[in-house]
Amino acid sequence: MSDMLETQLKQVEAYIDSLGVENKSEEERRSYLINCLHKAQDLIGYLPVEVQKLIAKKLKVHTSQVYGVVTFYNFFSMKPKGKYPISVCLGTACYVRGSGDLVDELKKVLGIEEGETTEDGLFSLHTVRCVGACGLAPVVMIGDKVHGRLKKSDMKKLIDEYRAKDKEAETI
Repeated sequence: MSDMLETQLKQVEAYIDSLGVENKSEEERRSYLINCLHKAQDLIGYLPVEVQKLIAKKLKVHTSQVYGVVTFYNFFSMKPKGKYPISVCLGTACYVRGSGDLVDELKKVLGIEEGETTEDGLFSLHTVRCVGACGLAPVVMIGDKVHGRLKKSDMKKLIDEYRAKDKEAETI
């Protein structure tokens, strides 16, 4: 286990300890689960097995309960995400306007499959059912920024812009 993960686990543990769960009923401890998972993912970026086991131990719940919540909710991830997570909307409005083609082009441009992260750690690719921006279809979100009315030919330029932005940030 890396020193960084060990430090992050201690932060998760300190957060759970601050909740005072040790004297709570089982039902009350379970009610803290989603908040603890959110906090852990905010700190670490994803929820590896070690984190899930720690949360289960601290909340005195079975690890399978933690795993069940992590795998049920789309927000939680058991794999590291890129610095710039890409979400392509496959909702009806986006799909009929070509979002499937955008996914295929992003796979080519990034050299990864859906659910993977680029080797440089900058991008991860995911599909979602709807982002609530149907009027801008097809939509791609990079981080929390919405990019709408896109064409397949826009994908390389969009990725290049984020790569340039990242290089610029490194030189500052």
